[in-house]
Amino acid sequence: MPAIELEVFSLVPGHAQGSYSVILAEKNGKRKLPVMIGGYEAQAIAIELEHIKPTRPLTHDLFATLMQNFGISLLRVVITRLEEGVFYANLVCRSESGAEEVIDSRTSDAIAMAVRFKSPIFAEEAVLSEAAFKPDEEEETGAGPARMGEDDRPPAPKTWTEDLATLSTDELEAMLEDALKEEDYYKAAGIRDEINRRKK
Repeated sequence: MPAIELEVFSLVPGHAQGSYSVILAEKNGKRKLPVMIGGYEAQAIAIELEHIKPTRPLTHDLFATLMQNFGISLLRVVITRLEEGVFYANLVCRSESGAEEVIDSRTSDAIAMAVRFKSPIFAEEAVLSEAAFKPDEEEETGAGPARMGEDDRPPAPKTWTEDLATLSTDELEAMLEDALKEEDYYKAAGIRDEINRRKK
């Protein structure tokens, strides 16, 4: 049975502290596949979806640049199986000579690479049958494919989000610069949203 194409739908905080779920939506269907990932991988996916430029390349950015510089393209990502709650994935790559290679990968890393290369993501039907769900109609209004909406973004620490509206634009710009230096991209996204709201 052929693999089913998915797209990144949203990124949401998980139940355990520091964990997140990336929600993959069936491209030509209604099923959604939640994949639990760590905070670092969530950040790597989020900055690409939010088009945030880190001050220094993150690991996934570095790896993508190395691949591109050596003529390696990422054709697709395939989530191949689910065992004891762990998803397994492959990167299907093509070298400059045209040879295809299949590389084992953690699913979170595979998704982070796919969003950088704008490569399609697939899952075997057996994986979807076991782990996917169909949301109720009222739940289907979400961030939409390939972006992280404000409602889906992990909540920023209350110590600063509650006061964003009271700060001047200059203060927000300074906070944004600090957040980028600290590589706190969730915080940076929240501050940037507040700045953008004021420009409307």
